Amino acid sequence: MRRREALLIIAGVMIMHTPLSVQASMPAPDLLPIGQLRLDKEPSEEAGQVSGNSAEESGGGDDAETVQDVLNEDAIGSGAILISDKTAEDYELAYERAKNANWGYTNLGIADVSDNLNIRAIAAEDGRLVGKLPRNAACEVVDTDGTWAHIQSGSVEGYVSLEYLLTGVPAKFKAEELATTVARVTTDGLNVRAEANTESEVITLVAQGEELEVAAVEGDWVKVLLDDDEVFVSAEYVEVSAQLSTAVTMSELLYGQGISDVRVDICQYAKEFIGNPYVWGGTSLTKGADCSGFVMSVFKKYGVKLPRNSRAQANSGTTIKVSEAKPGDLIFYAKGKTINHVAIYIGNGQVVHASSPKTGIKISNVTYRSPFKAVRVLYD
Repeated sequence: MRRREALLIIAGVMIMHTPLSVQASMPAPDLLPIGQLRLDKEPSEEAGQVSGNSAEESGGGDDAETVQDVLNEDAIGSGAILISDKTAEDYELAYERAKNANWGYTNLGIADVSDNLNIRAIAAEDGRLVGKLPRNAACEVVDTDGTWAHIQSGSVEGYVSLEYLLTGVPAKFKAEELATTVARVTTDGLNVRAEANTESEVITLVAQGEELEVAAVEGDWVKVLLDDDEVFVSAEYVEVSAQLSTAVTMSELLYGQGISDVRVDICQYAKEFIGNPYVWGGTSLTKGADCSGFVMSVFKKYGVKLPRNSRAQANSGTTIKVSEAKPGDLIFYAKGKTINHVAIYIGNGQVVHASSPKTGIKISNVTYRSPFKAVRVLYD
C-alpha cells in the first residue's frame, strides 16, 4: 500500500512539471501566470499563435483606425495584454496614429444642433457662457457624467449638454461627411491665381496662417475655393490636411467699447445664423443665402435697404478705409478688379459672411483674402 501511494505521489509530481503544449487552434487563456509578461521587441513563435481580431475579420471595413488596428490588429483582453510583444513606444505610436485617424481627436464629439450649442464654464444651465459650438463643429470629449460633457474645441474649454452631442460611432460617421480638406498658407501674401500657372492673373493675396478649402490637388498646384470661386495656389506654400470646424470663443462674439447699440445688435443678429447654409441666389437667413443675400436680409431687419448684389451694395453708403471699419460696416472682396463678395465686419479683425456651399455662414479673419474696399451704411 505504501509503495502504491509513493508511486502516485511521484507520478503527480512528474505531471506538474511537464510543460503543456498549447495548440494554435485553442483560445489564449484569460489569465497567465506571473512571469509570462513579455515586452521584448521581436515577437516569439508562441506570441504569433495568439489569434488576431482585425477590422476585416470583424466586418469593420474602412472604419477609422483604432489603437487595436495600429497594434497589428492583436486581440485585446487581459491575456493578450499579458503576452504582448509591444513596447511602450509602440503603444505611444498607436495612440498617435489612432488620434490622427480621427481628425486629431481621441474621443470625438460633434454638435448635433440646428444653430449653436452653448459652452458653459460649469456643468449647469446657469453657467457662464465661454463660447459656442456651431452646428456640426467638432470637439474633444474629456469626460461625461451622463448629462453634461466636459469638452475642448479650438481654444475653448467648458461644458455642453450631452443631449446635443454625437459621440462614438455616430460622431465618427458624421465627421466623415463633414471633414473638409484645407490648405493652410505658410507664407505671407500668397498669390491666388485664376489658373494653375505663374502667368495667370493674380486674383487676390491671402495672409499667412489662413486656411482655404481644397477642391483638388493638381501636381504643383492646389485648386481651392475662395468663397464660391475655384482658384489656384502653389502647392509649395501651403500645407494640406483634413479638418473639422471648431468652437467660437466669446471674444469672437463680443466688441470693444464705444460701439453703438445698433451696431452691436446687427452683429449679434448676423451671428445667430452661423452654420446655416449657403445657397446661390438665396436670401433666407435660415434656409440659405448667398453673400449679398445674407447682408441684405440682415440689414433689412434694421430698416436699411440694400441692393441685391455685392457690386451694387459696394456703391451704397460711404466708402471708408478698411482700417477705419467699425462693427456693422461692410467689407468687399474682388476677383481682380471686379467685386464678387461681401461680408459684415464684426470687430476684432473679423467678418461674418455667407462663404460657400461647403462652409455656409461663418466667421473669418477680415484678411482671409485681400479686402478690396469698405463701405459704411450705418450713421450713428
